[in-house]
Amino acid sequence: MNESRGDYTALLLDEDHSGDAAVLDRLRRDPAVVFVDRLEHQRDSLRTLVPTPAPGVLDEPPVWAYYSWRRTAVRLLGPAAFRLLRLDRNRNKVTAHEQERLRDVTVGIVGLSVGHAVALALTLEGACGGLRLADFDTLELSNLNRVPGTVLDLGVNKAVVAARRIAEIDPYVTVTLWEDGLNVESVADFLDGTDVVVDECDSLDVKVSLRREARRRGLPVLMATSDRGLLDVERFDLEPDRPIFHGVIGDVDVESLAGLGSRDKIPLVLQILDAAQLSATMAASLVEVDETISTWPQLGGEVLLGGAEVAAAVRRIALGQPLASGRCRMDVDGHLDALTDPPIPLDLAEPPATPSADNAVSNDADAVVNAATRAPSGGNVQPWTITADDEGVTISLAPEHTTAMDVEYRGSYVALGAALHNVRIAASAAGLLGAVTVQDTEPGLAATMTFGSGSEQDLTSRYEAMLDRTTNRRPGVSRPLDDAQAGRLAEAASREGARLCLVTDRNDIAAIGAILAESDRIRFLTPTLHREMIGELRWPPGDSVETGIDVRALELDSAELSTLALLRRPEVMEHLGAQDGGRALGKSTADRVASSSAIAVVAIPGNTPRDYVRGGEATESVWIEAQALGLAVQPISPVFLYGVERAELEQLSPRYAAPLERLRQELFDVVGAKAGEALALVLRLSHAPGPSVRSERRADRVQGRIS
Repeated sequence: MNESRGDYTALLLDEDHSGDAAVLDRLRRDPAVVFVDRLEHQRDSLRTLVPTPAPGVLDEPPVWAYYSWRRTAVRLLGPAAFRLLRLDRNRNKVTAHEQERLRDVTVGIVGLSVGHAVALALTLEGACGGLRLADFDTLELSNLNRVPGTVLDLGVNKAVVAARRIAEIDPYVTVTLWEDGLNVESVADFLDGTDVVVDECDSLDVKVSLRREARRRGLPVLMATSDRGLLDVERFDLEPDRPIFHGVIGDVDVESLAGLGSRDKIPLVLQILDAAQLSATMAASLVEVDETISTWPQLGGEVLLGGAEVAAAVRRIALGQPLASGRCRMDVDGHLDALTDPPIPLDLAEPPATPSADNAVSNDADAVVNAATRAPSGGNVQPWTITADDEGVTISLAPEHTTAMDVEYRGSYVALGAALHNVRIAASAAGLLGAVTVQDTEPGLAATMTFGSGSEQDLTSRYEAMLDRTTNRRPGVSRPLDDAQAGRLAEAASREGARLCLVTDRNDIAAIGAILAESDRIRFLTPTLHREMIGELRWPPGDSVETGIDVRALELDSAELSTLALLRRPEVMEHLGAQDGGRALGKSTADRVASSSAIAVVAIPGNTPRDYVRGGEATESVWIEAQALGLAVQPISPVFLYGVERAELEQLSPRYAAPLERLRQELFDVVGAKAGEALALVLRLSHAPGPSVRSERRADRVQGRIS
């Protein structure tokens, strides 16, 4: 073990410490010493980090790092600030919490040819806080095909060359050297205090001794062999009885391995590496050892790949992530042989230039049925069966078309109520308005309107507006509503037995935006809700758009649409959820809410199924009225909307039940909902251009015939 650290570690000097100040003063008087001070640039970069570092980090005293072999002193941030800034670009492939855990890991590397690449990768990634490096050899010109040193390092011990590179990247990494290398007797001393062992040495006796001692101590051993990207993992920490080298060389005598020449090592090397798996060029080269080449070949790129492989394995071990014993090959040449063209993304089909507002109808009764099918529903799932005959129209719950957010079918009942309201409007326009009944059936409520001969002017006058009703998710202009508009919207809700909570204050609208954005984030991060949300999306022309939400209707720009392709992936959400991250997941909703003229929330005086049907009628009434006033309308269903009880929220999202309960109460408070009321739906009202597409409807949800 080397005790003279000054020739391979930086001397850290605090200008406010009298002893260090004296050393710095002597160095400044030496004309051969160069001083580099970029501290303010580092501090400027530190202040731009997101989130902003804590004051203690921003104010941390700096240091001077003196590199004796370069005769250079560099002014640097203190250790906490330095690591935070240097490793910021690791996030979130490695989280801040994971980075802290990795600081406690010490890795021992034996052999600093391939091992130099391993040490470099570990240092660059911050995958450990300490390194133990062992190699007796000095750097030669023939090493520079694979060792990331320079001609200025020729004749320097390989471990020292690696340690200097590490110190110049991060002077706060603790490095200890064994410049005499390892032998059978010194292996135990080297492994003291080591958490992970990396074997990149050539001596077979040391390889075997290293594994036997690592197994005795319960330490994992990693080895990268550059040919075809072989990575070897022996988890002696998990399998204390595992045979060394996976048992492929049996129980060998260590003494018999000492001093073997390159050719003598070949039989054992072939057993260890599996001769059948060697590349053709490596296999042919082994035949030529001591004939036309002096030893087996290694390429710099393959060695660097090995460093990356080992660094990834160290991270997994240190962070407790899955990593089994065994081996794998990351064969670059093999992958290059298998190049294929990437899939060409399908362009979204162009929407019709003038979306049709109506379906073809053959008679007045048919028009009534058509009006029912045009009602809105969460995710456009159309959770109903519409049965029509000469007597009337019945809209029944279809529970097979529900989702987790549709707690106790409350959202479906709102859709049923909206469909019933459309039926009443169309029937009135046709002079067929009759009695309406809502009855209990299996599995839920059904609403029936019996054909009659009635008509109501208020309903009839809304027929064309009902046919034009659509969702418009475009960002809007937050032009305020006048009192007359607000009064008409409130009346539209009250005549259907509900109360309209109309929010127009800009601060309150912003607060609602924050609530709905956080609800969206929870929806993305809850596996069941995410799966169902993504399942609602339709991507034409590949998907039918008779149900679900046409992605063109989301009114996303190209960047948002590309991001959505990432957000569809459950493993991406899993990573965000593990960090409780994803604060940007609700940004689109928050931005659109901020562009609103008002937020309209339909409140109902109870939470029975009949109350939600009434709420659906009132919601459709408000929606039609708002659109008749020239307003764009977007419905928003926060995760908690139909979860009335805490137990229901826990079923929706066990991890986020408490935040959902808090968000629910916050929304109630902001909109001014009263005790005993429930919310049927949230509507965003704005001034915006017309939507790109209208949602289509399925014809097979209608049964029966009308003569």
